[in-house]
Order: sequence, then structure tokens, then C-alpha cells
Amino acid sequence: MTLSPARAPGVATTGVRRLTATLYGYAFLDDFVLLYPVYALLFSDTGLSIWQISSLFALWSLTGIVLEVPSGAWADAVSRRLLLWVGPLLTAAGFALWVIAPSYWAFALGFVLWGVRGALGSGALEALVYDELDRLGAADRYARIVGRAQAAGMIAVMAAMGLAGPVLDLGGYPAVGAASVLVCVLTSVVATRFPEHREALPGPKHASTLATLRAGLTELRRDRSVRGAMLLVPAVGAVWGALDEYTPLLVRDTGVAEQTVPYLLLVIWVGPAIGSLLTGAGERMGSAGLGVVLAGASVALAVGALMGTPAGIGLVAVAFGGFQLVNVLADARLQDRIDGARRATLTSVASMGTETATVAVFAVYAVIGGAGAAHAVAFAVFAVPYLVTAGVLVVRRGA
Repeated sequence: MTLSPARAPGVATTGVRRLTATLYGYAFLDDFVLLYPVYALLFSDTGLSIWQISSLFALWSLTGIVLEVPSGAWADAVSRRLLLWVGPLLTAAGFALWVIAPSYWAFALGFVLWGVRGALGSGALEALVYDELDRLGAADRYARIVGRAQAAGMIAVMAAMGLAGPVLDLGGYPAVGAASVLVCVLTSVVATRFPEHREALPGPKHASTLATLRAGLTELRRDRSVRGAMLLVPAVGAVWGALDEYTPLLVRDTGVAEQTVPYLLLVIWVGPAIGSLLTGAGERMGSAGLGVVLAGASVALAVGALMGTPAGIGLVAVAFGGFQLVNVLADARLQDRIDGARRATLTSVASMGTETATVAVFAVYAVIGGAGAAHAVAFAVFAVPYLVTAGVLVVRRGA
């Protein structure tokens, strides 16, 4: 963990305001994508089976797994801000392809581009924000600030869900896609405004990247506290992150009209938004407290999904809120334990673990769906891993 140098109060306050304003704007635009609540429906309407849809999600995650750690090391070796503004442009290209030439292979290429974008931003954003706060003597505000940023993202998701239905009615998928491409370009523009006060590592770029990667993995092997904090990140984030991709199908199975699906998805995302805003209070919870939250959320997930009604979707929202709260706090624990020079690298290792577990969830979901089980049953099955993680946290409450 790095030590923050002393800063004049006025300079620090101004710096934090600039950083947070940029972060909140970036987080909002990054999730204000009208395709998000309807792309699973686009795939289904194009004629894709549940196996094909799951394979697309898996390809998305596999791309992230392959590039996650190298991109994190690259971010530590060169510019984190560079990766943050390049990434959204790749997503814009993928979304354009989806609506111009909708087909399995177009969707696959779009997910590869989206996976590259995710790898470029994952690790780089957390590292840039934490190190800038640390430089300003405000590293202890990381969880609260990131929680608020993620809440801004959740609000953007909800706004996109509210607009997706009317835009879809007016212009179909092409209109939704055009709006999504425009937002991605705006996200890239905002990313260029991030402050970044750090020197690139000396020497050739490829050598610096490899050296940073080796140093980061060495730290991971030697420090048990870093390993524990890192394992918690995928244990919390992987399952509900994967289930999110199937929520439009879960909602549609409740029997509501197609145009109502985005509005019930809006209800689901109220939960994570509230969970993000509660991170400041949640910082006081120990491992046992996090375990209790996870256990309660897992029960809400199973019961809400199996109800098979719009009312049950409210319980799914509560579950997602609990998962999001613990997710942000798990990331904050990890950031507190790792060295700043290798922050993006090790954060990317944690993200790679999340992506790897996510692929496993997609595969199991495809098996459950292929066996003829309803989406509600699949959601209930995936509440079990959270109960296991909750039990581990309660048993190891002294950690």
C-alpha cells in the first residue's frame, strides 16, 4: 500500500473534484447504452438459440480472459488514460456492426471488440482513480467515490432502460444501435479529461510491460492478504455479472408484454444503484457482515426468481443490490492491499478470475437451459455459490 504525500487542502479539494466529476460523467455515459436492455432480445429475434446466445457471452468473457492481465500490465507501463479513451471506440464499432448486419458472426465480432474494450478499461480505471486519490491524500475515500460512480452507472442503465422501449418502438434496433454508438464516442471524449500524474516506466514499452507483469505476479505469490482479497472479487462478481445477461429472458418469462421488459429491468437495477450508494456505510462491516449480506441476497435471488411474477423481480433487485454492495467493498479491500506501481496489473488479475468464473457460469447456464429448465430455475441454482462464499466469510470473520 502506498503512502500519500501531504497536499495543500485547496489543491487536494480541487483535484478530487476534477477527478470525481470526470469519473461520474464517464461512469454514466459508459452505461447509458440503449442496446444493453434489449440486445439479448435482438439475438433471440435474429433466431439464435440459447446455446448460441450463451456462446456469445462466453466468447465475450474469453476475450477478456486472454487480454485482461496483459492489458493491466500495459496500463501500468504506459498510460492508463490512453486505454480508457481507446476502449469505448472499439465498442462503438461493435455495436454498429450488430445493427447493420445482424447475424451470429457479426454478434461474435462485436463481442470480441467489446471484450477488448473491457480488458483495456478493467484495472486501468481502478488504478488511475485510486492512485490519483492517493496522490491527493484521499485514498480513504476510494470506496465511497467508486460506489457513487457505480451508482451513476446504474442510474444510466435505468435511464437507458426507460428510453429503450420508446426508441425501439419508433425506430427499431437501428435507432437503438445508433444512439448507443453515439454514447460510446462521447464516453471516449470524457475519458480524455481524466487527470493522470504518473511517469511511464523507463525503457522499451514491451520490456516495461513484461517487467511489470512479473513483479505483480511475484507480489501475488508472496502476499497472502493480497491473494485473499483478490479471490473475493471473482467470488462475488462473477455469478450475478453473468446472470445479468439473462435478466431480459427471466423477465419475459413472467408473462409481461415485450414492451414492458425494459421497465421491469429498470426495477432490477434500482437494487444495484442503492447498493452502490451504501458503500460508505458498508465500509464499517467486517468479513462476517459481508457474509450475512451475501447470504440474504442469495435467498432473495432464489425466491424472487422462482416466484415467476413481476413482484418476484423486486426480490431479484434486492439480491443484485446486496451483491453490488459487497462487490465494491471487495474491490476496495484489494486496492488497499496492493502496491501502486502494479495496481492495474493485479486488479486485472482479479478481473481475469472474474471473467474465468463468468465463462463457467455461462456454460452451466447453457446446460441448465438446454435441459429444458426455466430461466427461474437457473437463477435459483446460482444462488448456491453465494451461500458457500457467505459461509466462508463468516467462518473467517477475523480475516
